[in-house]
Amino acid sequence: MLETGQAVFGENRVQEAQKRWGNTFASARNELELRLIGPLQTNKALDACKLFDVIETLDREKLAKAIIKAADKCGHMPGLFVQVNTGEEPQKAGVIPSALDGFIKTLRRDYGIEPEGLMCIPPAFTQYVGQHPGEAPGPHFALLAKLAARNGLKNLSMGMSSDYEIAVEFGATHVRVGSALFGARD
Repeated sequence: MLETGQAVFGENRVQEAQKRWGNTFASARNELELRLIGPLQTNKALDACKLFDVIETLDREKLAKAIIKAADKCGHMPGLFVQVNTGEEPQKAGVIPSALDGFIKTLRRDYGIEPEGLMCIPPAFTQYVGQHPGEAPGPHFALLAKLAARNGLKNLSMGMSSDYEIAVEFGATHVRVGSALFGARD
């Protein structure tokens, strides 16, 4: 992918990214934009701030505090997207839609953080192939776009390999298509 000119990469885990971009592909790192698209634990905030240009999974005040502290320590504040749990699924991270406006207001007022955009991973969508169909992603993408507009945010990170075309129709500015490019994760 590097040889094709691809310059933006998303990573799910801080430790995997450190190995990949700190060792294997270290020589290419300065020419790339690295985005953390997986969940971030507060104890990994310093490593994340050192490595990533953008963190797409800000979802709680405790993490905002940890990122600010880490950014002060390492001298680099990555761009930040707020993760929204549009399906209000208990197993997923993200701010629930009804709490988003207040969370963004708190980020701006109390922490001086101006998010670059919003990110969501809608509930699993299984097209009907002998299985029960899952929830369609379109309404979740529409909701994220509405929430972003209401909060004055223009960037939307939504859509993955299986539904990125739908996400683009709803205004995605960033899509995550690693499975299509690299295959499924082990």
